[in-house]
Amino acid sequence: MGDILYIVMPAYNEEANIEETVRSWYKVLAGKDESSKLVVADSGSTDKTHEILTGLMVQMPQLQILENTLKQHGPKLIALYRYAIENRADYVFQTDSDGQTNPEEFDAFWEERESCDAVFGFRRKRGDGAGRMFVEKVLCLIIKMIFGISVPDANAPYRLMRVNVLEEYMDRFAEDFSIPNVMIVTFFEYYKRRTIFKEITFEERKAGKNSINVKKIFAIGVKSIKEFYGFKRNL
Repeated sequence: MGDILYIVMPAYNEEANIEETVRSWYKVLAGKDESSKLVVADSGSTDKTHEILTGLMVQMPQLQILENTLKQHGPKLIALYRYAIENRADYVFQTDSDGQTNPEEFDAFWEERESCDAVFGFRRKRGDGAGRMFVEKVLCLIIKMIFGISVPDANAPYRLMRVNVLEEYMDRFAEDFSIPNVMIVTFFEYYKRRTIFKEITFEERKAGKNSINVKKIFAIGVKSIKEFYGFKRNL
């Protein structure tokens, strides 16, 4: 028996990407503790995403689907992290289901697991456009202004965390909070947990359409500034 790893990813209308993405990340479980899982949160999809996932479960005994979550990305992340905690995983690794991240870069994160509490990816270059890169830089600036910490990337969907440390912060989130990954990075840094940031590649989406465009991201960011100050008051 070894360290139990839960790889978690939210999904929404990803029929064009989900099978390839799941197959590529499922391989990462090879050689891990037999209780390790790949868990996909899929609720609200109106295409064949759920049908594809159900079919893959027949072939992949360590694949699980969370169906009863809110459909938005942030709430799905919260549900996935809480699921990993409830099932006593040792580590949780989060990525997305759109195929923009590279499973071959995971081993470098896993090798660091005993020396730190979290390994966060950061994207020096992004394949999804300058607009999203600009939004990320503004977000990092806002975090520095409000919380007094500097991070190279606050919201990268490539992060390995010790579950017992993550658990300390999860009760601070409302079920529908939009950007928990941002605050998780903030908590780990603010409380001086042992963290490492590793550069990752981040490719252009291979197929399908992102359900969150830059305009929506900006609107979420504006709303979140008020919430950030609420978190700051309770630190």
